[in-house]
Amino acid sequence: MPPVLYLIALASFAANLSVRAVDPVLPHIADDLSVSIAHAAGLSAALAFTFAIVQPIIGAVADLFGKARVMIACLALLGLGSILGAFTTSFPMLLLTRILCGIGAGGVFPVTLSLTSDLVPVNERQVAISRVLAGAMIGNVLGSTLGGVVGDLFGWRGVLAMLGVLTVIASVAVGIGLRRGPALMSSHGSSLATLWHGYKVLFANPRTRVCYSVVFVEGCCVLGIFPFVAAFLFELGETRLSIAGIVIAGFALGGLLYTLSVSRMLPAIGVRGLMIGGGALMGAQLVLLGFGLPWQAQMASFAVMGLGFYMLHGCMQVFASELSVEARATSLSLHSCFFFLGQTAGPISYGFGIAHFGKMPMLIVGATIVFLVGVIGAKLLVKPAAAS
Repeated sequence: MPPVLYLIALASFAANLSVRAVDPVLPHIADDLSVSIAHAAGLSAALAFTFAIVQPIIGAVADLFGKARVMIACLALLGLGSILGAFTTSFPMLLLTRILCGIGAGGVFPVTLSLTSDLVPVNERQVAISRVLAGAMIGNVLGSTLGGVVGDLFGWRGVLAMLGVLTVIASVAVGIGLRRGPALMSSHGSSLATLWHGYKVLFANPRTRVCYSVVFVEGCCVLGIFPFVAAFLFELGETRLSIAGIVIAGFALGGLLYTLSVSRMLPAIGVRGLMIGGGALMGAQLVLLGFGLPWQAQMASFAVMGLGFYMLHGCMQVFASELSVEARATSLSLHSCFFFLGQTAGPISYGFGIAHFGKMPMLIVGATIVFLVGVIGAKLLVKPAAAS
């Protein structure tokens, strides 16, 4: 892997560290700012929704002014938003800082993928992207853990201050490292005219609709179930929220397993095998979730689900990177946008379905859909020569 990709992975890690770190301290925020828990949970929703809707805009800006510049600026904005949040004295002001953080985090992740795609040829890209994803997944795993530990020691303001300082340091380190390669900091002479042409090429490509539909369904069927994990454990008598966090962390561990094994799986089963196998693994684990296994078994199941998810999702990211070369940041930003919109729709769909039809029927529906998505996506996107 080119050394510069380690800097890009660092940016991805720093951005994702902030996404879940506030969740464990929401009760403290609610008490301190005199709001309900449900009200405080709006902080996470605001960041996630902003993360999704800002990405097409950030992608276009990155194509116009340079991906590395935009990535560093967004990372700095994320750090500044967290630091400002540590000093807020009202919930509306804290909400505003989380929206700023959503803009910053939403601008980092797709640009890291786009920059990686620019630096690595397509035949090596899936492995390279998996390494950058590893930074994101480690950030997700450590974020909530650090948030809980620091929150116990220094309160929720200490959590935000820690996130802000770490992210600003990361932005400086990434900026210094990338400036050693002047070509990475250039905008490649893009203009509004070339950007518009890139959009036309992107949406004229029939594969675009397939790519964006697949990632929307992925986010909806798989990550949409995460908010219900604690409730499912409560049904088994396991009321410790930390256990729910450990179970969900299994998903990220499965993602790390993918990054370690993709270089061997790809030549063995090909892109088509990764996509179909990933859909099958995810579907099977969703059904298993309905049987109410002990939490240790559920954590292992989530690890398998994470492996399956990244087997399919990693392929989709490579396809998305090739939809429009001249608007690659825009393409990957829209790809990520649809993915997070799926995560927004998923909990709503599962919540309605579980309330009206029951847990197991909805999990079977989700499992069937995500398996079919892997099969249909492989059929429509994988060229016969590329399957091996």
